[in-house]
Amino acid sequence: MNIPHSDFPRVIVVGGGFGGVTLSRKLTKQNFQVVLIDHHNYHNFQPLMYQVATSGLEPDSIAFPLRGLVNDGTNFIFRLAEVESVEPVMKTLKTSIGEVTFDYLVIATGTKTNFFGNKVLEETSLQMKSVPQALNIRSYMLQNLEKATLTNDAEEQKKLMRIVLSGAGPTGVELAGAFAEFKKGVLANDYPDLNPEHMEIHLLDGTSRVLASMSEKASQKAEKYLKELGVNIHLNVMVKSYNEETVLTNTDLKIKALTFIWSAGVIGNPIEGIREQSVDQKSQRFLVDRMNRVEGYENIFAIGDIALMKTPEFPQGHPQVAQPAIQQGKLLVKNFKRILHDQPLKTFSYFDKGSMATIGRNKAVADVKSFTLGGFLAWIIWLAVHLYFLVGVRNRLIVFLNWVYNYFNFDRAARLIIRPYQKKEISDK
Repeated sequence: MNIPHSDFPRVIVVGGGFGGVTLSRKLTKQNFQVVLIDHHNYHNFQPLMYQVATSGLEPDSIAFPLRGLVNDGTNFIFRLAEVESVEPVMKTLKTSIGEVTFDYLVIATGTKTNFFGNKVLEETSLQMKSVPQALNIRSYMLQNLEKATLTNDAEEQKKLMRIVLSGAGPTGVELAGAFAEFKKGVLANDYPDLNPEHMEIHLLDGTSRVLASMSEKASQKAEKYLKELGVNIHLNVMVKSYNEETVLTNTDLKIKALTFIWSAGVIGNPIEGIREQSVDQKSQRFLVDRMNRVEGYENIFAIGDIALMKTPEFPQGHPQVAQPAIQQGKLLVKNFKRILHDQPLKTFSYFDKGSMATIGRNKAVADVKSFTLGGFLAWIIWLAVHLYFLVGVRNRLIVFLNWVYNYFNFDRAARLIIRPYQKKEISDK
């Protein structure tokens, strides 16, 4: 890998998510050479990806080029590559474009979809962990609506128009709400020859409530809002299999649908080469100390979703959302400065700013400390928070204008099949 020589210590950051971007931006202002490596050349604002999947936004409005993170690129280098493994003793990172040495390594690789070992679901379901996958959902939904106009068979139309989501966490809830808004505001205008009632949205979850990670009150409000939008909620129901046409569950419930989206969980996305004792085998997250050092290593750190920091307040680790990653990235910058001056490192303390989810137009829920907000006020807060944390002034402006347009026109401007989606054939293995 061709990396220019520098007199400064080299910090390699693997992953351009919230943690990696926060760290890279701020660390380049210090006496370090920062090398950011990612298999995409853009930062993806995941909290708004569901709007790409449901035709609310174009992907370039929630993505920011990683090469544009800093104005002065003297100490900042980006390389587009797949990371294969790390050799801690040799301080070497192996990638798809060659090897590179480091003084310090920061792993911010985030998570990947967890299918809990079910290979059938992995092969047959749609997912939403990346921009291309979000576009797949958008294209496939619109393609099926076009096919529905070609038949007069009501049952075939229902199968083409029905959408099933497994997993009622924030991703599943927000997707379900957005699909219901699409049905309410777009379907009748774009497809006057289709019966809107044939577009059913089913949300399944194996637990007893939606948004199980939030408060009981927030869950109740979210369930109420979803039902008002016409979403069919099935709790204590787990998906066992899907054969491209029928969703099979652990109950008597069977749903015929061509669109099945898996949003039921995530698992860590670790790098090979780290000793087994430093990886939590269940979550596949790196065990880190209070300074985000991977256990057993002095010069290897992990931040964000891939890091499992057990504290009395968070015995199972911090929530796998943006704020812990951002806050850990900021503290690590300060600790790298302390390393340069041989000063003791500061420990991480998470400031919980709350959690929120949007369900649809004028409807959201938010847990802020001991308070739970719902409805229009929570929705306004949700809009403001997400605009604030978007990377890039251009992206903020585009998203804001899109939201204003959609709000007053009950429209989704991005309902385009730019890249038709073709499902892969199921493996016989």
